[in-house]
Amino acid sequence: MKYTITIEETCAKDFEIEAESANEAYEMAEQKYKTGEFVLDPGECQFRQMIITKPSDEATEWREF
Repeated sequence: MKYTITIEETCAKDFEIEAESANEAYEMAEQKYKTGEFVLDPGECQFRQMIITKPSDEATEWREF
């Protein structure tokens, strides 16, 4: 039987930005992330979970691992 499993990761890393406002800091951070200047390394994952979604009669709850 084939199963579809979804894996979700939450990664975190601190970056410093000088900005005139919080909104500007958000915009600058998003731009730096999109251009590859801010990169989160795979080893920095803080949380991982998975769930079986198919077949629907075998679906499970999210499971942390």
